[in-house]
Amino acid sequence: MAKTPLILAPAGNRAAFLAALAAGADAIYCGLKHFSARMEAKNFTIFELARLTKLAHAKKVQVYVTLNSLVKSDELDQAAELLSELISEVHPDALIIQDLAFLEIARQMGFKGEIHLSTLSNVTFPAALLWIKTQLNVNRVVLPRELNVDEIKTMAAACPKDLKLETFIHGALCYGVSGRCYWSSWLGGKSGLRGQCVQPCRRLYYHQKDRRRYFSCQDFSIDVLTKVLKDIDSVSVWKIEGRKKGPHYVYYTVSAYRLLRDYHHQAARKRDALALLNQSLGRQNSHFNFLPQRPQNPIRPELQTGSGLLIGRIQGSSSNLFLTPRFSLLPYDVLRIGYEDQSYHRIIKVHRHVPQKGRLHLNIPPGKTNLKGTPIFLTDRKEKTLDDMIAKLARELDAVIPPNKHRSSRKALKLPFQKRSKQTPIDLTVFRHFGTIKKSRDFGLWLSKANLKKCSQKNGRYIWWWLSPVIWPSNQKMVMENLQQALSLGSRSFVLNAPWQMALFSITKNLVLWAGPFCNVANHLSLSILKSRGFGGVIVSPELGKADYKRLAHNAPLPLGMVLSGHWPLCISRIISDDVLLSEPVKSPKGEFAWVNNYDFNYWVFANWRLNLTEKRKWLEKIGYRLFVHLNEPVPLKLNLKERPGSWNWDIGLK
Repeated sequence: MAKTPLILAPAGNRAAFLAALAAGADAIYCGLKHFSARMEAKNFTIFELARLTKLAHAKKVQVYVTLNSLVKSDELDQAAELLSELISEVHPDALIIQDLAFLEIARQMGFKGEIHLSTLSNVTFPAALLWIKTQLNVNRVVLPRELNVDEIKTMAAACPKDLKLETFIHGALCYGVSGRCYWSSWLGGKSGLRGQCVQPCRRLYYHQKDRRRYFSCQDFSIDVLTKVLKDIDSVSVWKIEGRKKGPHYVYYTVSAYRLLRDYHHQAARKRDALALLNQSLGRQNSHFNFLPQRPQNPIRPELQTGSGLLIGRIQGSSSNLFLTPRFSLLPYDVLRIGYEDQSYHRIIKVHRHVPQKGRLHLNIPPGKTNLKGTPIFLTDRKEKTLDDMIAKLARELDAVIPPNKHRSSRKALKLPFQKRSKQTPIDLTVFRHFGTIKKSRDFGLWLSKANLKKCSQKNGRYIWWWLSPVIWPSNQKMVMENLQQALSLGSRSFVLNAPWQMALFSITKNLVLWAGPFCNVANHLSLSILKSRGFGGVIVSPELGKADYKRLAHNAPLPLGMVLSGHWPLCISRIISDDVLLSEPVKSPKGEFAWVNNYDFNYWVFANWRLNLTEKRKWLEKIGYRLFVHLNEPVPLKLNLKERPGSWNWDIGLK
């Protein structure tokens, strides 16, 4: 029988951390002010996290530190210094990582705790798990939120005994699959893989003459269905999302899921748990894909999906605006008027008790916009009972002996540079469909049954087959069959878009295996790790800036490639709104167009302008790049391409 799963709580600030302790969380995950995938959270300094961790350990609660950001080459020393301080001052139980460089940094700095692969690592198919354990020797994998319960069981059945799984049970949903969203970076250089996402998916878009939030998801909540998870062996942790949330949310969600875990057979306790979740100040919830026989589409544009709990709408005239709340408001409640992408968006605090169906007058200066009907969300609140619990724990925290503030000495980080052998530069055009190809040698083709049917022994040996960036459990068998067919056609060159896609090959000898651009490689240590695991080259992250490409080219241990031109996806998703038509234009308020297409079990969102760094090719070749990729994506007839520089982060750098 499976062990009782741990409940893992989020904490983005001290009050939320103490609320997690008050609620009885088994473990808490939190980030520092650097290298965290939730940089919008307040996060912690080494000094304050050391004291909080000491208090948590005294209460038998584990602390995991998220270092799950993409790391650039010039940040490796900084990352090593930070981890050295974590080891000597904080003593976390585990690190949650996305970038493989942290595996080597942790080893060199002498970290003895566990290593967990973040959901941003995108581990989505069962064969990956054995490869990850044997090749990377991590302790836990955080599964993506998109998996249904049958797929989670499939992953668990394939999981080695000394590897554990962690699955989300509650919190916000991103439209894009974790680790496969570049939307925020593409529009302004703020990468979701670096914790800087500005959430463009939450904005209003125009489509088929309507203006709606076509990509904004409801929250995810398994609630009473956790009983199905409880007996799945290998799923050792239930994770609650929400490091940007306040202490009220943390306390209520942790308390609710403790009831659902420990008293799932008692109807009264389940009702209590659901009541707590209803008060946790989240969006309206969805079970998403959790039950495959009853999936719920979390994108419903007719619903309000602003963060927080909808409590009413603005009423009255421009000179007398007010709110009649659906339930009582308390002093110090935090309200958000409208959405963050609206000019009249604002945050206000409630200073008095307002009864249900009472009236809260809103002191909003008159403007051009008619605010009547604007939704208002409750985003945080202070309750005396919870405040008292947090205050008591804060007094205990004050008694904790603080760690030394001086920085401990650390080993110098060793970067295993190695001169790579010179190769003849190749320009590789990657086609979505075989029928669009007008060349006979050295071209790329996305791996699919339809494309394989049109290939022969004559052209098979010239094809570089590209694997999908996301392979779900139900698709693994088909992908492996496709790979075998490609090999039978004489193909020997493959681009893998997750390192663990190596597990899909029964034999890798005499094959040319490159790590693709969706592996999000941005530093030398990751290059070295991939080389030691059998990769023959790496197409580095297309999000990088000019200086980053130059640093990577200096003494890189593997041949390097990069995406030079073509349509790069804003994101890849497993879902689509029922109101969005494929290949039809979607327009942002700023006049940017996009479209959605369905490929290889996923929905790809593309902008109507191309990445274009072709004028940089000679410079890149001079500093050592050898594979130049051009993505040939079919563009819908109704969509006009926009003339833009297409340099992405080349000039501004990756933030």
